[in-house]
Amino acid sequence: MKPLDGLVVLEFCQFLAGPSAGLKLADLGARVIKIERPIKGEACRQLSIKDLFVDESSLLFHTINRNKESFAADLKNPEDLILVKKLIAKADIMTHNFRPGVMEKIGLTFADALAINSRIIYGNITGYGDKGPWAKKPGQDLLLQSLSGLSWLSGRKSQGPVPFGLAVADLMCGNHFVQGILASLLKRAKTGKGVLIEVSLLESVLDVQFEAITSYLNDGGQQPERGDVKGSAHAFLSAPYGIYQTQDGYISLAMGDLLLIGNVLAIDFKKYADKQQWFSQRDEIRNILSDKLLKQTADYWLYLLQKEGIWCGKILNYEELNNQAFVNELQLKQTVKNSAGETLVTTRSPIQLDGEILASTKAAPKVGEDNAAIHKQFLNE
Repeated sequence: MKPLDGLVVLEFCQFLAGPSAGLKLADLGARVIKIERPIKGEACRQLSIKDLFVDESSLLFHTINRNKESFAADLKNPEDLILVKKLIAKADIMTHNFRPGVMEKIGLTFADALAINSRIIYGNITGYGDKGPWAKKPGQDLLLQSLSGLSWLSGRKSQGPVPFGLAVADLMCGNHFVQGILASLLKRAKTGKGVLIEVSLLESVLDVQFEAITSYLNDGGQQPERGDVKGSAHAFLSAPYGIYQTQDGYISLAMGDLLLIGNVLAIDFKKYADKQQWFSQRDEIRNILSDKLLKQTADYWLYLLQKEGIWCGKILNYEELNNQAFVNELQLKQTVKNSAGETLVTTRSPIQLDGEILASTKAAPKVGEDNAAIHKQFLNE
C-alpha cells in the first residue's frame, strides 16, 4: 500500500511544473486524472525534445505524465463543464496553472470548487503571482532563470550569464507544489475544510537561491563572484572547488583542505596558508591544480586523493553513468508500457518507503483514453 492510495487528483496543469508535481503524487499512490482538451490534449504533448515522439505525444510529455489517466473535456462546453464539476465533487485535490482570470471565466475558482466540494484541496501555480504588473506575463523556465539572477551563478565570469541545462525553475516549483499539497492534506485532516495552495515559479526559483541571496543581502550587496578559469563551479566557494581535466577525462574536487591536497599531489601550497587566499586567489590556485592534474589519468589521481579521504569524483556522461553497477543495483531505471503495448525506459521515483521502491509500469495515457472508465465510475449516477 502506498501512502496516497485512494486519493483522487484532477490535474488541469500543462507543461512541466504542475504535471511534475502530479507525477510525484501518482508515484506516491494518488490517482491522477489529467483534464485535457479533446483531440489535441495538453499542449506539452507537442512540445518535443530533439523531435522525439511516442504514440503521437512528445517524449517530454511521457517523462512527466506516466502513471496518470486522461479525461478529455472542453471546459468551454457547458455539458463537459457539468461533467468536470461532478468529478470535482468526488476529488480530493485539483491543480491548475492557468493564467490569472481564466478560472474566473470558466467558473472554477477556489470559491467555486469549495461550493462543489467543501473538502477540496485546490492548488494554483502562477509565473509571478496573481497580482501586479507581472501577473499575466509568460512563466517560462528560461525567463524565470534570467529574471531571478540564477543565470549569474554558473559558468565563468567572462561568459556572462549562463542558464542551467535543465528547467530548474519548473522542477523546483513542482517540488514546492507537492510540499504544499502534502501539508494541506494534513491541515484538512485536522480541520475538515478545503485548502488553497498558491505557488509561483518566481518564488520557487528565488527559494532555490536562498544561500546566494542571503549572502548578497548580508554582505553589503556584493554580487556573486564567479571564477574565470575552466571548470569554475560555485560562485561562493573557494579553491579547490571545481572540475579539472586529466589525461583521459575529468575529475571534480569538492570542498577540502588545500594544503592536504597539495601534499597528496606534490604541490607546494605554503604561500596560500591563509585560508582567505583560497577564495581571493582561487583562479590562480585552480590553474596550478589544472597544470598538475593534466599529467596523469583520472583514475591515478582519484586513487591518491580518495585514499586520503579527499572529496573527489570522476565526471561521467550519460553513457558512462548508464554503465555503472549502481544503476542496476539500485534499480534506477524502469520500463513503462502504454495501452498499445509500446514501451519506453525512464527514471523512477527516488523515494523508498519501508524498503519498497515506488515503481510504476504505466506510461502516459493517450488523450481521453480513460473517459469511458471514469464515466462508468464517477459520472453514471
